Amino acid sequence: MRSKPRRQTKFGVCIDNKGYPASLEAGKLYPVIADEEAARHGYLRVIDESGEDYAYSVARFFMLDVPAALVKALRTPSDTRVPRAHNGSQPTSARARMSGRG
Repeated sequence: MRSKPRRQTKFGVCIDNKGYPASLEAGKLYPVIADEEAARHGYLRVIDESGEDYAYSVARFFMLDVPAALVKALRTPSDTRVPRAHNGSQPTSARARMSGRG
């Protein structure tokens, strides 16, 4: 029986928080959530300071390969929840940004 392929956890370091000082901290490591649609438009979906996932320009982050042992150490009990969409006004969702509303 074949085992399921493990989903690789990715992390990015914020290198530009201009316009989002309450949502992103420059120099901080953020978990990145796979989002093919956002990626096609030049965005990364990250869990920001609000604890919710949002799409930000890929140019705001430096991506890192993180060893599995470090991923495990960085995880908290709240990381096991399924991220839910945010209905707030800032930052704008990827869909709104991609449609020109953000």
